[in-house]
Amino acid sequence: MPNIILNGIELSVPDGTTILNAAKQAGVEIPHYCYHPKLSIAGSCRMCLVEVEKAPKLMTACSTTVTDGMVIFTDSEKVRKAVTGVLELMLIHHPLDCPICDQAGECGLQDYYMKFGLHKSRYDLGDKIHKTKHQDIGGQIMLDSERCILCSRCVRFLSEVTKTGELEISQRANHSEIGIFPGRPLDNNYTGNLADVCPVGALTSKDFRFKCRVWFLSATKSICTGCANGCNIDAHFREQTMYRVKPRVNDAVNQAWMCDFGRLEYKKANEARLAEPTLRQGGSDRMPGWESVIAEVAFKLKETVDHDGVDSVAVIASPQSSNEELFLVRRLADEMLRTPNLAFTSRVAGEGFSDDLLIKADKNPNTRGAKLLGITDGGFDALLQKIADKKIKTLLVFGNVLGDLDDNEVATLLSAVPFVAVVGSNEGALSRAAHAVLPSATVFERVGTFTNFAGRVQRFAAGFAPRGNARPELDIVIGIANRLGAGWNFTDAASVFGGIAASEAPFTGMTHETLGESGQNATEAGNA
Repeated sequence: MPNIILNGIELSVPDGTTILNAAKQAGVEIPHYCYHPKLSIAGSCRMCLVEVEKAPKLMTACSTTVTDGMVIFTDSEKVRKAVTGVLELMLIHHPLDCPICDQAGECGLQDYYMKFGLHKSRYDLGDKIHKTKHQDIGGQIMLDSERCILCSRCVRFLSEVTKTGELEISQRANHSEIGIFPGRPLDNNYTGNLADVCPVGALTSKDFRFKCRVWFLSATKSICTGCANGCNIDAHFREQTMYRVKPRVNDAVNQAWMCDFGRLEYKKANEARLAEPTLRQGGSDRMPGWESVIAEVAFKLKETVDHDGVDSVAVIASPQSSNEELFLVRRLADEMLRTPNLAFTSRVAGEGFSDDLLIKADKNPNTRGAKLLGITDGGFDALLQKIADKKIKTLLVFGNVLGDLDDNEVATLLSAVPFVAVVGSNEGALSRAAHAVLPSATVFERVGTFTNFAGRVQRFAAGFAPRGNARPELDIVIGIANRLGAGWNFTDAASVFGGIAASEAPFTGMTHETLGESGQNATEAGNA
């Protein structure tokens, strides 16, 4: 391991470490634009210049590998003068539209100007070069070429990650600009990442455009629910409204990316939300409050078991539920209802598209978790047939959809059941066909863990309280079970996760090895 001296600090770093990464390890900031940890090194922006003892000129920190005995200065007068000059060159033709730019508040130019610039422009406004502004280049992206600093991050992303290569740099010198090939807009499923890698406001998200200033937003760590990959994300919200999600770095799952479909999953937290527990009879809705609705559901379940037998009750779980929720749903069906009719399906309406990068054909975050917890998807079609044959008298359904059935099929099928209770977060065919609606919290409003397709257990945290009068699914299941005499004393997701860990196989099918090192983190989710 090479030993170096950085600003007087003695460091020992692994072989092959660049000066930029060595500085990061030491907590020393070196400004940079073109460098991105998941892309190839370009060394084009020249912002990361540093002084190396005995070197004849300044060197780029992003592309220079440290050697044993190297003495480096990142804050010398020579470096500061060079970095200020580079920044001034970048800002010469940059438009003065910070007040209307979506990147304001998280812009590299703004940040570095305050730290390393603070110079007066020596360039006349009338001499600024004007380029294409507000151009829809396809996908989820708008392009403003005047703001571009030609760092080439976007070009490298499309060349190295998606391998679709829709963007290139054209023209020469100070007329150079980023653009698409004529008649060839962005055509891949990862265009939203361009807004993430762009350090300025040249590439911005159509969906987030002009919706909210970033300094009003708070963030929480979460997991994308769009497919079984379980991409790690940061969920950005204001009060109880979700505004966007961005990928969070996890090399074992999604590196630093996420797909365009997953970026729009947050909308489910805002739109068509179920807000009040409801009882429906004879075409009229009553909203008597949570205790009354839970009591009614528990009464119907017990009455059916007592009068018609355990085979007349059915529970349909959801692969959108967390491990903790599925664990309790399984116990509710097995211990309290003693019914054999417990199933789920990972099927959803539409084609199960997948690719070799991140997108999985399974469009649920916790199918693997449900199977490991002993809930089978093999009996789903048989259960639907029982419902159609009018053998089910009381049905408890979790989630917003019923497999890949369309609205008409759901309405027709559930019309054969005397009492249907639905635990879900959004309005739809299920909630409209239900006799009891129990509104549940979305993934951004509750805590828990998902198990992705590879068996990796990952936690997600709540950003804000459930909308309206909705409740976390855990609370709903515990409420129903305790009305049936379960006597459960679980207090939060962490205590339920502890129950999973303490359970013996094959009841859970989830071993300590399956949980891996994420088990400790998952337990902490209840306090997140």
